[in-house]
Amino acid sequence: MRKESDPREHLGLVQVYTGNGKGKTTAALGLALRAMGNGLKVAMVQFMKSDQYYGEYRISQMLPDLTLLPMGRSCLVYEGKAKQEDYDAAADALEKAKELLHSGKYDMVIMDEVNVAVHMGLVDVDKVVDVIKGRPPRVELVLTGRYAPQEVLDLADLVTEMRMIKHPYEKGIKARDGIER
Repeated sequence: MRKESDPREHLGLVQVYTGNGKGKTTAALGLALRAMGNGLKVAMVQFMKSDQYYGEYRISQMLPDLTLLPMGRSCLVYEGKAKQEDYDAAADALEKAKELLHSGKYDMVIMDEVNVAVHMGLVDVDKVVDVIKGRPPRVELVLTGRYAPQEVLDLADLVTEMRMIKHPYEKGIKARDGIER
């Protein structure tokens, strides 16, 4: 039998889920569920998503230990075609993530799709690096999104790359509620 200990004693690492395969946000949400099951409080800041379409936002309203903040705009942002509102939303999301990291209220903070925001130039990689380096001890930090920059990978304690081998989209199957959103 395992001895019960306070899971907060071992927190403080940086995890990155990246790659072109499906499952990065899903992995972070699974990690959040496990953390909450162990009495931890989790905050997720979504850089590229709004609350309109995603099931995780709806279920978060029923989970008192999960604060989920979709801070993206309600439309897709295409590379090279970002609007000022997209830059503003990404800057606000980064500030909010930093605030939550230092609030003392959360044991885990997830910066969902932050790597995409960096790749698209919506957020400067140096500012993300500053957030990582300046994080408080005993708060787990998780960054998701394809295109994770080398500067982020270098600071991470765990990096998992999701690789697409096959996807229903290739057969013309669009994103499905409850699975992809």
